Amino acid sequence: MEISANGAVSAALAQQQVYSQGEVQVSMLKKAIDTQSQGALQLIASLPTPPPAPVGALGQNINIKV
Repeated sequence: MEISANGAVSAALAQQQVYSQGEVQVSMLKKAIDTQSQGALQLIASLPTPPPAPVGALGQNINIKV
């Protein structure tokens, strides 16, 4: 079986193109994840602060009668 130089070069170029496309896809995925995390952090920051806990015994005990 004889392998021509042109075939080897074509295969190498095709492999390089596939590798480059994979790098671009990973880069775009990282950017999308960063954008989503920034949006989630903004949503968390916009939540109102919870009211303070009640002082005293009110709301602390439950009466259960059988």
